[in-house]
Amino acid sequence: MNPTEELEETYGAPAFKKFPLTIVRGKGSVVWDAEGKEYIDFMTGIGVALVGHSNDAVVETIRAQADRLITCHGSFYNDSRAGFMERLVKVSPRGLTKALLTNSGTESVEAAIKLARRHTARKKIISMKGGFHGKTYGALSATWNKKYREPFGPLLEGFEFAEYGDAESLSQLVDGDTAAVLAEPIQGESGIIVPPQDYFRQVREVCDQRGALLILDEIQSGLGRTGKMWASEHWGVVPDIMTVSKGLGGGLPIGAAVSTAEVAGSLKGGEHTSTFAGNPLSCAAGSATLDFITKNDLPSRAKEKGEKMKAGLSKIASSHKLAKEVRGLGLMLALQTRVDIHSQLLSAEAKGVIFAYSGRDTFRFLPALVIEESQISKGLEVLDGVIGEEEAGRF
Repeated sequence: MNPTEELEETYGAPAFKKFPLTIVRGKGSVVWDAEGKEYIDFMTGIGVALVGHSNDAVVETIRAQADRLITCHGSFYNDSRAGFMERLVKVSPRGLTKALLTNSGTESVEAAIKLARRHTARKKIISMKGGFHGKTYGALSATWNKKYREPFGPLLEGFEFAEYGDAESLSQLVDGDTAAVLAEPIQGESGIIVPPQDYFRQVREVCDQRGALLILDEIQSGLGRTGKMWASEHWGVVPDIMTVSKGLGGGLPIGAAVSTAEVAGSLKGGEHTSTFAGNPLSCAAGSATLDFITKNDLPSRAKEKGEKMKAGLSKIASSHKLAKEVRGLGLMLALQTRVDIHSQLLSAEAKGVIFAYSGRDTFRFLPALVIEESQISKGLEVLDGVIGEEEAGRF
């Protein structure tokens, strides 16, 4: 254990399960540890380094903004915040014209839940089995996995769960007291689960028929990751509220609940504010990130690179009896196995590649959208080498 690890273990609450790796520097799709060893990063902070670690455009913008103004409370106007909200709305699905800024993904979900209940004057929220929305109380109440929920009950009232991908299951739950249906367009934490082609069109119809709002959680799937700016575009569905965060700030913490003007207009001044929401530094980083995504057409790049990577994963899966299924769109991909993959993750790290995971058995791939083809090839080569290694715990 190096000095940094000792300090974190001594003074930090044990909230995170740690890998034995101290990352001190990053650039593009590469990070370096304390000893100077290089790693290709397919995890990117669970999708945060969307435009690459320490993206030059983002770094220069942060530097300039930090020299000018770092903080400005939302009770004052600010040019950095205004410019960011304009950019965000312009790239959002049609009709979503108002941005309620937050500091994170889970806070964006909290804001969306409050907006839905305020606008409809209803209480019930239907979310999805297998869904993940965060770990603060409102978002946690909408999250399916019992391991996150049970230690912290009682949670908020009014939350029910439908079968993801099954419109009939949803229809049976949505009624006159339902404020909103909340769903990830592609479930991330559960292993990159892509719904049936017509599913979200049916979800939209159910919401419209019953007067409920549709909230789509694009925190992990948005900003070009799936080959389109927003994953919902794959099915031609527009939500009433969309949550976004993760890669939005180029690495700095920022989030938003973007909604129609009608929904946003339900909120009265002072009903949902935050000291740091709309922070000028994070907003400047967000503007630089959105500009980089659009100017470099990263959604198209994610589609192209993702198709090649998915083909490589399918080839690996077909040659290993421990592999089960390849899933995903763009550069939001997964390879599910039949074993606990913890030792394979550590083995890949030792070979200079960092993979994310979903649960115990699934490799999750959320690389920067600027990843090079040679880096994808290297990652696939390492994965091919570690996936068949012996593992004690088989499912």
